[in-house]
Amino acid sequence: MTDERAKGVVTGVFVARDGSSSLHGFVTVPAAALTLDHAGIPGDLHAGLTRRSGPREPWLPRGLRLRNDRQLSALCPVELAEIAGRLDLPTLPPEWLGANLLIDGLPDFSRIAPGSRLAFGGDWGGKGRFDGRAILRVEAYNMPCRRAGRAVAAATGRKGLEFAFVKAAAALRGLVLSVDLAGPIAPGDAVVLIPPVTPKGG
Repeated sequence: MTDERAKGVVTGVFVARDGSSSLHGFVTVPAAALTLDHAGIPGDLHAGLTRRSGPREPWLPRGLRLRNDRQLSALCPVELAEIAGRLDLPTLPPEWLGANLLIDGLPDFSRIAPGSRLAFGGDWGGKGRFDGRAILRVEAYNMPCRRAGRAVAAATGRKGLEFAFVKAAAALRGLVLSVDLAGPIAPGDAVVLIPPVTPKGG
C-alpha cells in the first residue's frame, strides 16, 4: 500500500533568546539543530509548559496562566517569498518573524488544520508507524501582528512596514506548534504531515 501522507523537509532551524537580537526581542538566530523537551526549545524565549494570557485571548483577563500552545513557530519559504513580494522586499528572512522552523514542501502550509501533527526525522517504513525523532502538534494559524511588523520595519529601515506587514502576511504567516514527542530536529530532516482524526461521512 502506498503511503500518501504529505512530506516536506526542514530547511532551517532558529532560536529566540532574550537579548540575542538588536532588532527586536523575539527575532531568532540560526542554529545547527534543535533539541526539544516537552516545554519546547530549552532556553528559547517562548519555551515553557505554560504561558500568560494576552491580546490573543480577548475573552480572558490578561496574565492568567494557560497551557503553552505557542512553544514553537514554523514558516514556509514559498509563503515568505509571497509576503516579500507584497512588501516589495527582495527577501524576507524567517528570523525577522521569530521563526523556529522553516519547512518546505508541504502545500498550503499556513492552512494546515489544527490538530495535525508534523513528524520529523523519519519515515514510515511501510508499516504505518513513525520511526523518527520528534513530533509537533499544529495548534493554530499564527495571526500576523504589529510586533512582527515592527521587526521587519526595523530590519529594513522602512517604518511603514509595521502596519503593511499585517495585511501583506494575511493567510501566509505560518503555524504555532507544541511538542507531542520530544527529540531533535535538524536541517535536512524529513517532515511527514499526519492529518487530524475526523468523523467519517456527512
